Amino acid sequence: MNYMPGTASLIEDIDKKHLVLLRDGRTLIGILRSIDQFANLVLHQTVERIHVGKKFGDIPRGIFVVRGENVVLLGEVDLDKEYDQILQRVSIEEILEEQRTEQQAKQESERLKLQAVKERGLSIPKADTLDDF
Repeated sequence: MNYMPGTASLIEDIDKKHLVLLRDGRTLIGILRSIDQFANLVLHQTVERIHVGKKFGDIPRGIFVVRGENVVLLGEVDLDKEYDQILQRVSIEEILEEQRTEQQAKQESERLKLQAVKERGLSIPKADTLDDF
């Protein structure tokens, strides 16, 4: 196999099933149909996989175009080991409800932490103000 620099090395991965982890935390699984020099991807028969605890659900998304700068991880899916027995597949409605519950619990936890910090006379700078320094 000859070495190909950059995204050219992914040409041999076209028409194979891939998992893509995005910068915003979403996980996409689909068939890689196209890639360019900026690592922009076109995925076909894409599903968005949502994990909550030991459960997961797949939301069909169809054709998905991903800007290269949003890709954190790209890997080929081993079709023989695609469905792990450790995780339990659930319906879209159930996984979305689980996700909503988990997000509410995280928000409540953050609110309690912020309240405890304020009670001690401290403050936490907002993330967007950190860029000003």
